[in-house]
Amino acid sequence: MLDYLERIALRLDVPLETLLAGAVGFGVLLLLFGLVAAVRRPDPAVARIAAISRSRGQDRRDRVFLMPADRGPGALMKAFIPSEKEKRSTLQRKLIQAGMTNPDAIQLYTLVRIGLAFGLPALFLALLGLARMSDPILPARLAELLQGLSTLRIYQTLSVLVAAGYFVPTYWLESRVRARKLRIEESFPNALDLMQVSIEAGLGFDAAMTRVGNELKRPSPEIAHEFLTVQYQVQAGRPRELALRDMAERIGLDSIHSFATVVTQSIRFGTSMAQAMTTYAEELRQTRELRAQEMANKLPVKMSAVMASLMLPALVMMTIGPVVIRYLRNF
Repeated sequence: MLDYLERIALRLDVPLETLLAGAVGFGVLLLLFGLVAAVRRPDPAVARIAAISRSRGQDRRDRVFLMPADRGPGALMKAFIPSEKEKRSTLQRKLIQAGMTNPDAIQLYTLVRIGLAFGLPALFLALLGLARMSDPILPARLAELLQGLSTLRIYQTLSVLVAAGYFVPTYWLESRVRARKLRIEESFPNALDLMQVSIEAGLGFDAAMTRVGNELKRPSPEIAHEFLTVQYQVQAGRPRELALRDMAERIGLDSIHSFATVVTQSIRFGTSMAQAMTTYAEELRQTRELRAQEMANKLPVKMSAVMASLMLPALVMMTIGPVVIRYLRNF
């Protein structure tokens, strides 16, 4: 088999390592596509709703805002995805907060974790097997390093690779959630100002939210997506209070929860919506300024350890160094 691959590599005028790497990568891609196709199940209700009285181009743009009903894991994924709706909804909420609104996001996320947990050790074992061949095709230094590993070190490496492949996506998801929340939190006061201007210009709350969502597609796509999602749900017949509450749950910020409460109370009691938007935007800016001041006040404490570890040795050498040199010269 190896001789046949060497003949193919010579015929294609490429290194054998490149040919093997390309074949392994193509096989992994085929496996991932096969698993995704096996677990993915289209929702016919969402497809029918999206197809009613809309053009095909509008269907592709609007289907992003349609939230399908919660579906349990498929037959192949029941062993890896929690079957309890409460635990599954927690993971789904975390994925939505990261911006993954695909109905199959849980399945895809779980497949990535499983694929990395099994793929990284499999790749390491494949490299170990290639290194221990009689005629190794790996670079000499890499082959020597792999051949010098003991059995205990191999087991330790496999354990580390399994843990890294399974838990690294979790840390990546948490970092993506934090980054998305930060972008929304920084842009939300500007969105409130635009809503205030739109309301004062004579637009209703729903029309103002739709207009702001369309205007913010480029500068702040996260807020635009959430605003348009709320309006699509309201147009579909969902109560505005529930739609705003769902938006707050999807984002996961206290400021968005407060915004939903302010809007609901203003609509319920008939107070001025423009004044409510102005007041709340000012409060958000003050909160953001206080947070920046808090971070600035923490800098001296954080810098003290760095200054002590870097500047103190230099100061000690400058003060004691001449004395030590003079002492050594005398003796």
